[in-house]
This record gives sequence, C-alpha cells and structure tokens, in this order.
Amino acid sequence: MHTRAVDAAGVAHEPAGAAARIVSLVPSITELLFALGLDRRIVGRTGFCVHPRDKVREVRKVGGTKAVNLAAIRALRPTHLIVNIDENEHDTVEQLRTFVPHIVVTHPRTPQDNLALYTLLGAIFDRAQEAQRLCETLEARLHEAAAHAFSPQSVLYLIWREPWMTVARDTYISAMLRLVNWHTLPDVQGGAAGAARYPMLEFDTAPWLAQVDRILLSSEPYRFTQVHCDALKRDSRLAGKRIELIDGEMVSWYGVRAIEGIAYLLRRAGAA
Repeated sequence: MHTRAVDAAGVAHEPAGAAARIVSLVPSITELLFALGLDRRIVGRTGFCVHPRDKVREVRKVGGTKAVNLAAIRALRPTHLIVNIDENEHDTVEQLRTFVPHIVVTHPRTPQDNLALYTLLGAIFDRAQEAQRLCETLEARLHEAAAHAFSPQSVLYLIWREPWMTVARDTYISAMLRLVNWHTLPDVQGGAAGAARYPMLEFDTAPWLAQVDRILLSSEPYRFTQVHCDALKRDSRLAGKRIELIDGEMVSWYGVRAIEGIAYLLRRAGAA
C-alpha cells in the first residue's frame, strides 16, 4: 500500500507512475527534479530554469514563472505541474488546473523545509532512495552550520533597485542567512498586516539603516554588478558599511541548491 504525499496546499498525491509527464514552473524545482534522476519525465520548464545547463536545453520552454504560455503547456499534455506559492500567479495556476490532472504546490520557507520537499517529490515520482540521499547530505550541511559560532551581523539584502527592495524576515532568503548568524533588516515579517515579504525602502527614511553592518547586493532577481557596488560605496549615507555582491541563486534557490548554498554561506561567513 502506497502512502500518499501531501503538498504545501494540503493536497495528497498518489504515486505518479512511469508514464508521468512533468512541467516545472519553478527554476529551483527543475534543478531538483534532475538531481532526483527524472530527466526523461520532464517535458516542460520556464525560461528561467537554467540548471543543470547541459540538460535543461533539451526541455521545451513554456514562458516564464509569471508569464506562462498556457497553450504551450496544454500541447505538452503534462500529467503533473509543479508550482510555488511565491513564484507563480494563483490565477494562472487555477487556469492550468482545468487541464492538468495533478498540480503539486511547493512553499519552502526555511532551509530545513527542503527535507520535506525532497521527500514529497521522491514519493510522488518513485525516487525515494534518491530523495533520502539528498536529505542526508542536507542534514550534514545543516549540522555543519550549527557547529560554528558566527559573530552576529545585521545585513541589508537588496534584491532590486529603482525602487530599492529587500526581504522580510519570514522569507527563505532571510532563513538561509540566519544559518550563519546574519540577520536581515528591517525586522519585519511579511505575513504581518500591512507588511510586504519584499518591502521597498529609502536610504533617507530608514531609521534602522544605522544598525546595518553589511549590505549584500544579490545577483537576482535584479542583476547587481560591481558598478552598483562601487556606487553604493561612494554613498555617504552608507559610510562604514561593508558592501558586497552575493550569489542570489545560492541564497534564494531551494531544492538541491540549498546543499551547495549552505556551503557557500559558510565560506562567506568565514567558516572555511
């Protein structure tokens, strides 16, 4: 008797069987599906699904994570569509629900949530052993991070400019950074009334800016470069703060990338 796997929307999924045809609308999940050995079952992905580079180029693009080509997905006759609560539009998913038999909803909020994500997809797509191996590797990374005593740092993690945008503390990004004792400012929760998960800010009107030790410019979704970094270093309002670029994929991509991402943060925080 098979145990049904329950996704982030509370929907229980039966094992998919060998004839599964998967479309992924989540770049980090696409990478995870390949890591689970599901190459032959992946029939569609977004243009932002770029890893693993040598394999995704063989998979048809179906638009972006938000601008989804519904007709392209319909033509692929998927049995399963994988989406994420933060990355994909609810209305789009509801339209897809009219012709895709199984929609698997994901919503990891912390690095530890990847353990359940591996297990969920492993159970649905008959990759339980592969999922278990990933769980063991991730757990080892988490233990490694917990074994270090990092000096606390208050950080401003910038994801956009014009307007400047950052992350709330209940985001996956903020949870990843806490593994090395880096705490994001402002100290807000995106789930709170009136608050945003990715709040805008102005350097002139942010009273907490004085508490920031380090400013991290992410490579995605906005591609910050050394030019932006150098410009901020010349900004008198940010005098005395450490300002540096950071690989956004390593911090914001969940799935199998979390394993490499934690190692990356350990190096950045001086553990290795």
